[in-house]
Amino acid sequence: MTIQLAPGSIIVGVDGSADAERALRWAAEQAALERRHLAVVAVSGLNQVPTAAWANAAGSYVIPPAELAAQMQAAADDAAGSARRLQPGLTVSAHTAHGDPRDVLVELSADAHLVVVGSRGRGVLRSRLLGSVSATVARHAESPVAVCRPESPGSVRRGVLVGADGTLEGQAVLEVAFQHASARGLPLTVLHAFHDVVAAVNGPHLVPATEGLLEKERLLLAESVAGFSEKFPDVHVDVQLARGFARECLSEASEQWHLVVVGRHPTDSLARMVSSTVATAVVERAHTTVVVVPIPAPA
Repeated sequence: MTIQLAPGSIIVGVDGSADAERALRWAAEQAALERRHLAVVAVSGLNQVPTAAWANAAGSYVIPPAELAAQMQAAADDAAGSARRLQPGLTVSAHTAHGDPRDVLVELSADAHLVVVGSRGRGVLRSRLLGSVSATVARHAESPVAVCRPESPGSVRRGVLVGADGTLEGQAVLEVAFQHASARGLPLTVLHAFHDVVAAVNGPHLVPATEGLLEKERLLLAESVAGFSEKFPDVHVDVQLARGFARECLSEASEQWHLVVVGRHPTDSLARMVSSTVATAVVERAHTTVVVVPIPAPA
């Protein structure tokens, strides 16, 4: 792959699908809000993978390389043009790459500020053959990844929701959540979920502020965001506790929010398995855009 991008760019993957168009709109808006360069990347995916023997056996047509390259460049140029029309003054570049979209976008994430993808690729066959591009990129990218999920029509949304675990490593997730809330002028709700006997019996639910038994936990959570409130004084912050598994609490509440932010540990550990499960579940079930933030390994 020969794509070279300016460090700190926002990258959006496009393939001509409705999901990719939704991701393009969101990425263009975010790039304009943050005054960042937007790099539109069209990836050929499976179109050039089948061999001639496989194509003949399947009765399929394999697009010649030159024709494929022209189609991909046209798709990238069209998407870049759409981004410029959506956000006049935005700096946009168009790029193409050949190969598995998952590998391409994960590799590009090393120098990116943010990678933006739609929730699915081109149709059922492509999705089954490649797996979920969005879920794979969200699990392995070095930068935060925004997965633009379909939204429930008519939902009243009320800001940014971030899942917090109260750890020092989790501060990276909080910072990204504050950045997005500040850029979009939205309030931020910091949610810490825990599972106990009450949750097992009654299901996931918010803990009332009047429940004094958990006041210590609420104060500790508030302390974890205090420094960010000073750094982002324009962001109104609400701290909440919820009973239930984090993946359920964040997914079920997603349609109420403009954006949900979750963390994902990049190292092989129990924490990685837990956080990756939460992030994957939210990405697959949410009814809004989800930003997955890689959590740095402890020093």
